[in-house]
Amino acid sequence: MSPLRWDVLGLGLLLALPVLALGARGDFSADEVVVRLPWCLLAAWGAVALLRWAMTPPAPPARRPAAPTPEDEPAPGP
Repeated sequence: MSPLRWDVLGLGLLLALPVLALGARGDFSADEVVVRLPWCLLAAWGAVALLRWAMTPPAPPARRPAAPTPEDEPAPGP
């Protein structure tokens, strides 16, 4: 799964909002904000991957070929 999907980027932006707010408020320096932003993208990628895995329906069981019926077999010759 690509880390640049729209759902991963959207969640990454949502997770980055507190980091950006702390940087704007002055609690984090610009270096600390830049270091923490990739972690927001990584956390978003992990969350989306986990949700996609959990929501994927299980594969249907493999169907076995039906046993041949007596009508399908050729008649024995004389």
